[in-house]
Amino acid sequence: MKRLFLLLISFLSLTLMAQVQAQALKSGVFDPPRLAPDFTLQSSQGGELKLSQTRGKLVVLGFGFTHCTEVCPVTLANLAQARKKLGDLADKVQVVYVTVDPQQDTPARLKEYLAVFDPSFIGVTGTEAQLESVQKEYGIVAAKAVGKKGEAQVHHSSYIYLIDPSGYLRALVPFGKKPDDIVHDIKILLQTPDKNETKVVK
Repeated sequence: MKRLFLLLISFLSLTLMAQVQAQALKSGVFDPPRLAPDFTLQSSQGGELKLSQTRGKLVVLGFGFTHCTEVCPVTLANLAQARKKLGDLADKVQVVYVTVDPQQDTPARLKEYLAVFDPSFIGVTGTEAQLESVQKEYGIVAAKAVGKKGEAQVHHSSYIYLIDPSGYLRALVPFGKKPDDIVHDIKILLQTPDKNETKVVK
């Protein structure tokens, strides 16, 4: 009976901790958290990247393209600043950027483009069918368009996901969120109890 009581107290404490941390986030919260949809795509670092292989790190997952002139540069610059502000914790974070323009964004192009912001950022690409599947899984909307100067553009969802080290979706960060706010949320999620100790949805 005493053992059961202690387990109950432990569970309630962890649940309360998770709720407090969720309320403290400055971004949208997945409540309860759910497993991030897995995918395997070509990596800008060579070979393939399977999202589930990043377990153990907090993943910042974004969608965009290298010829983007307004939204993507702002998002990537904010993420680069956030990573610098994290200091030693930066090694526990991995930015993964999924292209919405596979016709132009080769792995080599993604690597060159992302290195301008931070060489640790990983870009991924694939066939249109593969990318459309990933976009659908994450609720990303992407539509081809023509820019003011006649250049090819892609209008797309501009938020980013924060996936905890256990692979669960924890937060949805809106476009334009300040680096300090992103750092704030990342630090909280790096301290969050393991997924087995919090309520989650598979």
